[in-house]
Amino acid sequence: MLIELRDTPFEPLVELASYQSSLDRSRCGQYGATAMFIGTMRDANDGEAVRGLTLEHYPGMTERYLQRSVESAFQQWPLLDALVIHRVGALQPNDPMVLVAVWTAHRAAAFAACRFLMEELKSKAPFWKREDTVAGPHWVEHNTPG
Repeated sequence: MLIELRDTPFEPLVELASYQSSLDRSRCGQYGATAMFIGTMRDANDGEAVRGLTLEHYPGMTERYLQRSVESAFQQWPLLDALVIHRVGALQPNDPMVLVAVWTAHRAAAFAACRFLMEELKSKAPFWKREDTVAGPHWVEHNTPG
């Protein structure tokens, strides 16, 4: 399991391949399903053009929340491994913002756990977004529905 916050850009598919190649080879026959989600920064929100985004977090608290969320997913589904990488700091449209991947024996658990983790990130994790729009910067008060 790896949970990481980064203030630098990352390539989600490269990270996924790198992490997957490091998985415990003695368990490889158990991995029947991998589900992943890649979230990128959009150039619009609520009908308004967005030129950039600053994603802030509370160091320590955010990592602990993500750790508890992943542990909760492991308790609810028979996961074999999980990867969560989330950007913080300044982002531009189309920048990858989040990568969530889970490995398990079967697809139903993989899809459910991946969705659970993304919903936790989007709706409950302690992140704060400030959008830079033509009208000026403003804090995002709510997330868009899934």
